[in-house]
Amino acid sequence: MAKSATHKKSTTKVAAKGPSRTAPAGRPAGLFTWVAVGLVVLVIVALVAVKVLGGSSTAKPTGSSLTSPTIVSELTSVPLSTFNTVGINSPAVQIYAPVKTKNQKVLKWADSAGVKRPTVFYFDAEYSSSSAAIRWATIVALSRFGSISGLYNVFSSSVGVFKNTPTFTFVHTRYVSKWINFVSVENYSNVPYNGFYTPLQSPTTTELKLVQKYDTAKYFPGLSPAASGSIPFVSFGNQVLLGGPSYSPAALTSTTRDAIASVLSDPTNALGAAIIASANLQTASICKIIKNADTAVCATSGVKAAYRALQL
Repeated sequence: MAKSATHKKSTTKVAAKGPSRTAPAGRPAGLFTWVAVGLVVLVIVALVAVKVLGGSSTAKPTGSSLTSPTIVSELTSVPLSTFNTVGINSPAVQIYAPVKTKNQKVLKWADSAGVKRPTVFYFDAEYSSSSAAIRWATIVALSRFGSISGLYNVFSSSVGVFKNTPTFTFVHTRYVSKWINFVSVENYSNVPYNGFYTPLQSPTTTELKLVQKYDTAKYFPGLSPAASGSIPFVSFGNQVLLGGPSYSPAALTSTTRDAIASVLSDPTNALGAAIIASANLQTASICKIIKNADTAVCATSGVKAAYRALQL
């Protein structure tokens, strides 16, 4: 299969509902909890989810086009001043934090050259609007530690909630970093087929075991058994887990990919700030698994704010 790697204090009050995770059949699966440790929220999130494991790696994303150099530049060259000004806040878009694990060994997988590094594992599908939202911040965060290429434009599913959300696919992505490896599985496409979507990439046995272990109620309190293995799911070296978008996909509707990219460097723009705040949280998660070795990134004030919020 294709890979994306070379290789006020927190209280018990419940905050506003967060964005839902997505799944193949749209089967109701109870409640999912984001624990916003150190932030002001304990977020209970309604989700629609079922398992999305399996599939085939023979299909190719349909209707995708190579991301323009302009958008790639806007994604990968956000000024440090923007990261530091935004921190973990957006003026109008609520931000949800990932969860921290305890007593887990840092995940290290080898790249195509056999070099093992702390690994970010990304599991999702092109049709998912929640995944569509998460990718913007993930690309920005990854770009702070290395170079990413092979991005293609896609939209989330043309049906359902937050349909046609502009985003990208990791199917053809190559990521190079001296700090981390990045592995992605785009399980299904955004192309309807036989009542669902065409399969794209299958998780390996090792990847599947990781999803089955961590994408569960044990690590995401409130997640129902039926929703185990739901998407999106990101493991930052098994030290920090992200089980949904850090902001609602609603923030990306009724706009274009170019318009979104153009505001990433503007800390006063609500949407741009939401993506950057989410990216700071993901950046801090990466800093955790590399033990802050990249001081040029990990010692910045925006990342430190995220580090404190997550209590890493």
